[in-house]
Amino acid sequence: MNTKNLIFDLDGTLWDSRATIIKIWNEVLGRNQWLKQELKPEDMDQYMGLLAHDIIKDILPGISDWQAQELLSEIVAEENKILHLQGGILYDGVEETLKSLANTHSLFIVSNCQEGYIESFLDYYQFNGLFVDFESHGRTQKPKSENIQLLMERNQLSVEDSAYIGDTQTDYDSANSNGLPFIFCQYGFGKLIDPFYEPAILTFSHLRDHISGTSK
Repeated sequence: MNTKNLIFDLDGTLWDSRATIIKIWNEVLGRNQWLKQELKPEDMDQYMGLLAHDIIKDILPGISDWQAQELLSEIVAEENKILHLQGGILYDGVEETLKSLANTHSLFIVSNCQEGYIESFLDYYQFNGLFVDFESHGRTQKPKSENIQLLMERNQLSVEDSAYIGDTQTDYDSANSNGLPFIFCQYGFGKLIDPFYEPAILTFSHLRDHISGTSK
């Protein structure tokens, strides 16, 4: 496999924004009198990578669609503002590895996040120059599998020289539906149905070593 193009998930793959996000959810839900019990960062593990509408419907069963949308609009605005100023926590080796890979590969991001979330990540860490393009559910309202397809078509990427890197079963399924090789980040939030799936990386720094033997 001649891997030239690397498409990344964001949460659980490149950074951990839970500590920042959970404060925002608690504040917004609290001032709107929806907070029954304060959420903790680990409470978000099961939701990372899912659509925000599905998350809030699970956290607040019985909430109407319009109430959920009102809360999400407030949460999203706060997240984009605060993450732009405070960022999240980069996983070990992400900055150095991305800068190294950008010299030899074309880098992309496809995430199930809201519009403005990837932009906050790129701006806070000054990574804009490292990535060629990105796509999000918030911008297209499409599932991750279709957003991967959109990004690949827009940038004329081939499955023969591309791969998707992520940490959840959704990431795997989305890559698989596009015929893309998948690299599993074991350090992330998710698990795969196949616990012995390969290829997998234990830390982000291992990505360079993993693809160096197959890349030109």
